[in-house]
Amino acid sequence: FIDSDSVQPTQAELTAHPLPRSLSRLNPDLLYGNVLASGVGVGTLTLLQSDSLDSYRAIPASAQDSTRLEHSLATLAEQLNQQLRERDGESKTILSAHLSLIQDDEFAGNIRRLMTEQHQGLGAAIISNMEQVCAKLSASASDYLRERVSDIRDISEQLLHITWPELKPRNKLVLEKPTILVAEDLTPSQFLSLDLKNLAGMILEKTGRTSHTLILARASAIPVLSGLPLDAIARYAGQPAVLDAQCGVLAINPNDAVSGYYQVAQTLADKRQKQQAQAAAQLAYSRDNKRIDIAANIGTALEAPGAFANGAEGVGLFRTEMLYMDRDSAPDEQEQFEAYQQVLLAAGDKPIIFRTMDIGGDKSIPYLNIPQEENPFLGYRAVRIYPEFAGLFRTQLRAILRAASFGNAQLMIPMVHSLDQILWVKGEIQKAIVELKRDGLRHAETITLGIMVEVPSVCYIIDHFCDEVDFFSIGSNDMTQYLYAVDRNNPRVSPLYNPITPSFLRMLQQIVTTAHQRGKWVGICGELGGESRYLPLLLGLGLDELSMSSPRIPAVKSQLRQLDSEACRELARQACECRSAQEIEALLTAFTPEEDVRPLLALENIFVDQDFSNKEQAIQFLCGNLGVNGRTEHPFELEEDVWQREEIVTTGVGFGVAIPHTKSQWIRHSSISIARLAKPIGWQSEMGEVELVIMLTLGANEGMNHVKVFSQLARKLVNKNFRQSLFAAQDAQSILTLLETELTF
Repeated sequence: FIDSDSVQPTQAELTAHPLPRSLSRLNPDLLYGNVLASGVGVGTLTLLQSDSLDSYRAIPASAQDSTRLEHSLATLAEQLNQQLRERDGESKTILSAHLSLIQDDEFAGNIRRLMTEQHQGLGAAIISNMEQVCAKLSASASDYLRERVSDIRDISEQLLHITWPELKPRNKLVLEKPTILVAEDLTPSQFLSLDLKNLAGMILEKTGRTSHTLILARASAIPVLSGLPLDAIARYAGQPAVLDAQCGVLAINPNDAVSGYYQVAQTLADKRQKQQAQAAAQLAYSRDNKRIDIAANIGTALEAPGAFANGAEGVGLFRTEMLYMDRDSAPDEQEQFEAYQQVLLAAGDKPIIFRTMDIGGDKSIPYLNIPQEENPFLGYRAVRIYPEFAGLFRTQLRAILRAASFGNAQLMIPMVHSLDQILWVKGEIQKAIVELKRDGLRHAETITLGIMVEVPSVCYIIDHFCDEVDFFSIGSNDMTQYLYAVDRNNPRVSPLYNPITPSFLRMLQQIVTTAHQRGKWVGICGELGGESRYLPLLLGLGLDELSMSSPRIPAVKSQLRQLDSEACRELARQACECRSAQEIEALLTAFTPEEDVRPLLALENIFVDQDFSNKEQAIQFLCGNLGVNGRTEHPFELEEDVWQREEIVTTGVGFGVAIPHTKSQWIRHSSISIARLAKPIGWQSEMGEVELVIMLTLGANEGMNHVKVFSQLARKLVNKNFRQSLFAAQDAQSILTLLETELTF
């Protein structure tokens, strides 16, 4: 358990967005931290003090200690099993891991040894064992192992509380109102005991990016910051605050203007979440109904529920090597079986592609004693090491075949370069099946088999591989560096690492064409698969599956619905005829997807009786709403362009009207947004207060159209009857009807 899985956080989860202008103009008093889980929470700062274990350590040894230990272990196992029956998703996965820990012979055995050999009392032995294991983990070079300290402490404290319930701290934290919890750390069981309806956010001083508590927080949409020292926050306990884990800031005692900003932000977030949930639940199709599978890349079973919630239609890459890393010995068959079974049960009938262990080379595993290599990327790794470590590989095959009887499991072999390698693997699969039959273990009789296409030599014999495997998945990261002989980690040559070149695209085209001619499907599971800019090319090349980091899935599905596969096919053909990467980039820039025409005026962008307090809220809401409606993927950047225009000249035009406007590269569909206000607000203009905001956001390629639109609106607004009709309109539909009647664009 201690070494089991690691979670690879995406860049999007780790990067704080710069403060938007509509917030920074309010001059908020902020503390800056590091984003661990994104989101915004509003609540009262509440400090959670760490419990002292001194009273347990002082309990003298007793003849009943051994019996008490066995009883406490059994009771804790029973409690965890009960919670397992009540939980699902990440919670169930982590509870299962805790159960495995207390059932581990080494964990309980060391407590017994401390009692018998060092004559420690049970309380002292549990604490000493906890301290020894935590010290070992804390000294590890692995972030993941260091962050397992919280799990060890969690289980140990639960054992102490069960053994001596009378000493258990009485001050159990009860969240009776929205709370931002501040703590040095929080164990998974402490998190699960909280009323999440009132947990607005957390500030954890020592929690890292792969802690189980953080995984639970992300799964529960609880924003989390780190990097803020407790002593800097403790004096504010009991005071209201806003935890902004989008921008990485904490606002304590926010004034009315800052609170208003976050009220608008929450309104927009609620709208966006509702729309994304609807989009993610749908299968991925292009605009002309070309089907393409969108899958997730994951490294642990813990990530699977979140990936499926983001709309993953399967797992295109399960990195099984994570089970082998950061530990003293290889995982046994049962441990692997349970990990693979867990993700298959979470998936239902969705396909899960298990990539067999890609270890060796740059992924050094000390217990295999593979000598260090001068060039590990071209060295002894993946399928190349399997014959030497055939027993290790056979154990993994047995575990996957056993788990495959519980779901739609598929097998993928990495770093293949010759047909002999896959023939040897198929022989090992058959041997594993024979062994499982002999042992009377439930298993799959057959399994879908594919290979990673990452060594260029494979591209020239795809036709031969089609006779032996069922699918191909292109590993664009390694394939790119092997094709160009470029080390992507070497800063002197890394600028040459670019998959969007004529040679790379022609190679992809050849792979897809040959495989499709023989009835095999082709996916891509490198970083390229989730790059929105290159989605038209990937669709045009005819790939059957794109596998990516799961947070990217909703946006990719949304973009895919706007693309016509025939137009993308022509784009890909032209790209393959280009002479350089620069020509391809120019082609992509000029490519305009034949999207459904979205009118300049639309009901989704018109609002009446909006209760804004200031100009900042009005611009924040109208730009954010365009992001919610898919008219921009970059609402913060669009807002910045609007504010840059405001700095040149205020856009209050008199008569209680303001017309903020911009011509921006960040707007995808040119739009007119309208907000009629419940009460007038200041606009920092000599023209007085404003009751009607009409915002123009036109695309950078609109030419002088923005001037025409602005001029026509300005002329109409001079007309008193037109203005009165706008102010008197009963609802958004009435405003839309009036403008469609009076204006021509």
